Parts: sequence; structure tokens; C-alpha cells
Amino acid sequence: MIIHPNQPVESWFPLDPSEPFTRREARAAGLTDRNLREMIDLGLLRRPLRGVFLDHRQPDDLGTRVKVLAKVVPPGAFVADRTAGWLHGAEMILAPNDHLAVPKVSVFHLPGADRTRLALADSGERRMRPDDLCEVGGILVTTPLRTALDLGRLLRRQQALAGLDSMLRRGGFSHDMLLASVERFAKQRGVRQLRELAPLADGQSASPGESGLRLHWLDAGLPRPTLQIPHIEDGVTLFFLDMGLEELRFAAEYDGVAWHSSSEDVEHDRARRDYLRTNFGWRIDEFRKEHVYGRDQNADWILRDAIVEARRTFDHRIRFL
Repeated sequence: MIIHPNQPVESWFPLDPSEPFTRREARAAGLTDRNLREMIDLGLLRRPLRGVFLDHRQPDDLGTRVKVLAKVVPPGAFVADRTAGWLHGAEMILAPNDHLAVPKVSVFHLPGADRTRLALADSGERRMRPDDLCEVGGILVTTPLRTALDLGRLLRRQQALAGLDSMLRRGGFSHDMLLASVERFAKQRGVRQLRELAPLADGQSASPGESGLRLHWLDAGLPRPTLQIPHIEDGVTLFFLDMGLEELRFAAEYDGVAWHSSSEDVEHDRARRDYLRTNFGWRIDEFRKEHVYGRDQNADWILRDAIVEARRTFDHRIRFL
């Protein structure tokens, strides 16, 4: 197939690019894997899930996501875990670097049903109550509450808290409902972690990095921070600080790559923080990926030292305000 990047895709593409299609459907239409890779590299197609392709002009909304999943979810199966959260619109449930690679689909069956075996899917059996499942666009999916409970007990600890935070932020259930549901998983896999993390979950957390940083904060034995602290002048909210202790005018912010790496982002962050430091006596510490994740993570140690210093310098910082 000859690719014409300067002409509308629909004028020469053998499939309807406005509808999702699978690799198998592409090959049946005469496309090769090389054709698909070239079209992705040219920005003509995107790959929202492994093995599924779509015209890049199609919106990433609920309707599109349902169509994408309908291509890979077999009858009688249900979507769970991160894929369920993704379908419900909770972006923070993606695994680390899933914004760089296409995440697998988590598809399960009830016990006794035929198991799904797809190269693009994490699959297996899982017990569900009738009220654990709902339909979204004709696809069976775990409810927001059940999705949160599964993420909180089955993912690694930092990712689990981010999943709980994200599902609470998305809405559909309350924190009290989450806490009341924990013990239904007594003696099941991951319940100890769920018991620990569910009380800490907070829908005000705005990114997985913020959730991970908050977990370091709490692991350090520090007072529970306030999230999304507003800075208000003349009745207008000008800024939000990720987390902190207002009584010490101390804040910690997570600078993720997605929103804090361009020169414009860096300058905006610097100006905002310097303004608050100079005019309002705030101590603001910045944290990045290497402080929160990986082998050399040290956010808990930095936070302990920073809060000791914030207490020591508080009187001096506010003396001339």
C-alpha cells in the first residue's frame, strides 16, 4: 500500500479509519505491520490499546473507548483493574510509563467460564457479586467502587494508592463506601494492603506522582498533609500547592514530566513559587520522579529534614510579612 500523508486518510485507506480496527482486520484488508507502523510514525493512526488502531482525529472520549474495547473483549467477559479505571475515565490508574507504551487490556471471566487468552490481555478468573459489575456502552465492566477495591489490593503499593485516589477523584462512590467495603475481602489476596491504604485515599490528589509523594510523606511519620492548598487574593484563587502544612507554610510539589518539563512550565513554576516564598513566607520543596520512584528514591528523608527546617525557620520567614 502507498501511504499518502498529504491526502485525507479516508480517500486512500482500505478501512474506515474513523472506526477502531484490529491488526487481524488490517492484514485482511491488505495492510502490513510495516504499513501500520509507518502510519503511526506519521501521526495518521494511534494505538489506544495493544492490537487496536484508530484514526488520530477521533476523540479520546468514552464513546471511542467503548468502541476500542468492543474489538477485543469477548462475549461473557468483563473488563477490570486498570482497564476498567481507564474506561471509567480515571487517568491516574495507568501504570508507570503507560503514557509511553500502550497498556494491556485486563479481561476476566467468572469462575467456570472459558478463560480468555489474548496476547493483548491480562486475563483469568475472578469472583464477582452482581452489584460489582455494570455495563458501559454494552461492555461489562467492574463498577467504579469494585475497580478501586481491586486496584487498592492488587497493585504495588504506590500504584495502588494512586489508583484509589484516581477512582475517588472520578466519583461514583464516597470514601465511607470504600472503607465499608474493605472487609468483604478478608483473607483474600492484598487485603492487608487495602486495609492500610483505603483510609489514606484522597480524591484531591491530581496525579500518580502526587499520590506517590504523599505516601512517602506518610511513611516518614509526618502529620497528614492538606492537599491542593489554595492561595487566594482578593477573593480570587490564584494558585494551588500540591500538599503541605499550612500552619508551617511548608509545601511539597511533584514536578512530573508531562506538565513540568517545558521551558514555559519551568518558568511558570519558578515564578509562582518565588512569589509565594518572597511575599508570603512559604517554604516550597520540589520533587521529581527520581525522588519518589525507583532504587534511589529518598523523598521520605528529604521531607523529614525539610519539615524540621520549616519549623526552625518559621518565625524568621513570616517576621517581615
